[in-house]
Amino acid sequence: QVQLEESGGGLAQAGGSLRLACTASMNRFADNPMAWYRQGPGKEREFVAAIFSGLNTHYVDSVQGRFTISRDNARKMVYLQMTNLKPEDTAVYYCNQFPADEKDWWGQGTQVTVSS
Repeated sequence: QVQLEESGGGLAQAGGSLRLACTASMNRFADNPMAWYRQGPGKEREFVAAIFSGLNTHYVDSVQGRFTISRDNARKMVYLQMTNLKPEDTAVYYCNQFPADEKDWWGQGTQVTVSS
């Protein structure tokens, strides 16, 4: 059974930085593509960034160049370094396998709030 726990969210000013972390409990973690998703106020959950077993990465256009996803397979952790934060980045951030949909198990997420 997959279990995921996100941490590291908080309040930041526009232009600031935050680093999110995700602890994953799953078999064959190193073989699984992982991703960060987010759900802003009144919006549907959306894809943010993915990292594959070969360490290739993919980002949604709105965060390209500002966010960096990474993983530590030995610790079964995924990270999201967020820089130059914008108010529109305000959301609850989740990690999960990639791809994932609403039928999958999701953690509680971590809240990121960016003030202007």
